[in-house]
Amino acid sequence: MSLPEPETEEGRAGLAALRTDPARAVLALDFDGTLAPIVADPGAARAHPGAVPVLGRLAPRLAGVVVITGRPAADAVAYGGFAAAEGLEGLTVLGAYGAERWDAADGVVRAPEPPAGVAAVREELPALLDGAGAPEGTWTEDKGRALAVHTRRTASPDEAFALLRDPLYALAERHGLVVEPGRMVLELRPPGVDKGAALTGYVRERAATTVVYAGDDRGDLPAYDAVGALRREGVGGLLLYSAPEAGDETVPDLARRADVTVRGPAGLVEWLRGLAGLL
Repeated sequence: MSLPEPETEEGRAGLAALRTDPARAVLALDFDGTLAPIVADPGAARAHPGAVPVLGRLAPRLAGVVVITGRPAADAVAYGGFAAAEGLEGLTVLGAYGAERWDAADGVVRAPEPPAGVAAVREELPALLDGAGAPEGTWTEDKGRALAVHTRRTASPDEAFALLRDPLYALAERHGLVVEPGRMVLELRPPGVDKGAALTGYVRERAATTVVYAGDDRGDLPAYDAVGALRREGVGGLLLYSAPEAGDETVPDLARRADVTVRGPAGLVEWLRGLAGLL
């Protein structure tokens, strides 16, 4: 199986570096929308059935495979089916944008205590949503270190998102948090952690000379930025955009910068199978 030619010169160079020396390459992947389809209930998300098998084929040939997600690390491990997966004995999951770490080698999640602002927002959020007139179908996902307000289940998700945007930004600012907007979700979380810092730290830890990153939403932009910075240091980089399989919820900033575009988790799995065949 062949791989599609990357659309950029930097992407073509990154793929060439990966093929030349896979043992010094890192494969980094977002979870929701990338490894797992987007669903109305995040608790029902599961990795594409082909994801774990193909990652298990690739991981022994690479310097490292890491999943970087806004979810709690333990949830991503459970929903991904990563624990005790064949070939993924060296897998790392960086949850909460890198604040949490799970390694398959010992199965332990390591994380500092969340800042006090998270508890304060958790207490105030129900009254704020009520006062802002949040429509029926709005719901809050408690991630422990962050709280995400989803509008996907409302009658008009875009209108609900716009209605709640300013009040949620103000609430986050009052308590020293930041807001991470996504596809029909506004997540309030601590500052100072993002997927870019998490990715850079992992690449340096593995002494990798090439990095591949795949993501689907605005929270992946810092990881794209990190790959750009690593490229300027001489590290080969390849950026994949997991575009929606249907609908128009594209993220233009990712689409514009990606070296390769695939169609959702199914498209990513096919790309990974092609990579495994090449390596």
